[in-house]
Amino acid sequence: MLHFERAEFDTRRERTLAEMANRKLDAMLLFSQESMYWLTGYDSFGFCFFQCLVLTADGQMQLLTRSADLRQARHTSILEAIVIWRDRGNADPVIELRNMLDDMGLLGMRVGVEWLTHGLTGMAGLGVNERLGSFASLKDASDLVPMLRAVKSEAEIAHVREAALLADEAFEEALPLIVPGADEAEILAAMQGHVLRRGGDYPANPFIVGSGRDALLCRYKSGRRRLEASDQLTLEWAGVKAQYHAALMRTVVVGEPSQRHVELHAAAREALAAVEAVMRPDHTFGDVFDAHAGVMEAHELTRHRLSACGYSLGARYAPSWMDPPMFHVGSPAVIQPNMTLFAHMIIMDSDTGTAMTLGRTYLTTETEPEPLSRLSLDLSVVA
Repeated sequence: MLHFERAEFDTRRERTLAEMANRKLDAMLLFSQESMYWLTGYDSFGFCFFQCLVLTADGQMQLLTRSADLRQARHTSILEAIVIWRDRGNADPVIELRNMLDDMGLLGMRVGVEWLTHGLTGMAGLGVNERLGSFASLKDASDLVPMLRAVKSEAEIAHVREAALLADEAFEEALPLIVPGADEAEILAAMQGHVLRRGGDYPANPFIVGSGRDALLCRYKSGRRRLEASDQLTLEWAGVKAQYHAALMRTVVVGEPSQRHVELHAAAREALAAVEAVMRPDHTFGDVFDAHAGVMEAHELTRHRLSACGYSLGARYAPSWMDPPMFHVGSPAVIQPNMTLFAHMIIMDSDTGTAMTLGRTYLTTETEPEPLSRLSLDLSVVA
C-alpha cells in the first residue's frame, strides 16, 4: 500500500538528487528508515537489522535488506531492485553492500553516508567505515534527507492534519476518565486505542503518562498508579497517520490547583505565545528557543526548564518521534514555510514537586504559524 502518488516520490527523488549534485555526491547510502520511507514508501521496522538503500546520481535505487523484508519492500514501496543478504553463521552484510556498490559502478566515487541514524548501529557503522573506506570516498551526509523532509508537501500536510485531529480526539476521549481513583493504564489505553480505532498508527515512541511525582518525568516508564483526590497528571501523546506525527502535551490538575500550578501555567502560556511570535520564516530554531528561555528567565524558572523546547515532526520510526532540527540554543536551522513543528513548554519544579507542561504542533506559513490543534490552552483542571 502506497500512501502517496508516484509523482510525489518522483518529486522527492529530484529534490534529493539536486542536493546531492550541490554537494558533488555520486551516490547516497541511506540507513535511516525515515529516508527510505520518504523516498520510496518502504515501511518496516526491519531497520533493527542491517539494511541500506542506495541512491545514485542518475536516480537509480537499490535496497539491500534481509529476506524477511523482501515482501515488505515489494508491498509497501516503489522499489524494483531489491538485493537480499542471507542470515547465516559469520554473515557480513557490509561485504554484500560493497559487492552491490561495485556492481553499480561506485568504486572510487564520492558517496554520502547517513551516519546519524538509529538505522545504523555503532558496530555496523564501524564495518561500513572499515570495509567501504578504501572502496569509495565516504562523506558525512547525515543531514541531507532530514532537512529535505522537514519541509512538507501538500500531500504530507494532509496526513499531518489527520494526525492532529486524532490527537485532539484522543485527549477528549481520555478526559472523562481523569478522575480520582482512575488507573493511568485506562487513560493510556483510551488514548492509544482511539488513535488505532480511527485508522491511525502506533507512535514512534510510547505516550508519556505520569501522575504524582512521576508527572515531572519526560519519558515513558514501566509501572502505573491510580490518581488521588488531589493530583497532577502529565500527558504527552501524538496522533499518527501514515507514520506522520502531530504531538500534544498537557498537565492536568485533579482537584484544586495549587498556586504554583497557576503560576507555572501562566509562564508556560506566555512562553508559548513568545515562541509563536518568532516561529516564522527567516528566524532560526535557535531564535525560537531564545524566546522560550527569555520568558522562563523573567519568571525565575531557568532551573526548572529544559534545554530544548521542541522540534520538527514528520514520518518517524522507533525509538523516537523527534525529528531534526530541534529548538535549542544556537541552532542555525532556518524556519521555512510548510514545516510541522512541535513546541513544548515544560516546567518541572522539583523543589515543590509541581509539574506543568503545555505543547502543540504547528504548521509554519509565510507569516504566523497555524496551530493544528483545536484544544484549549487553558489550565486543564478536573474538579
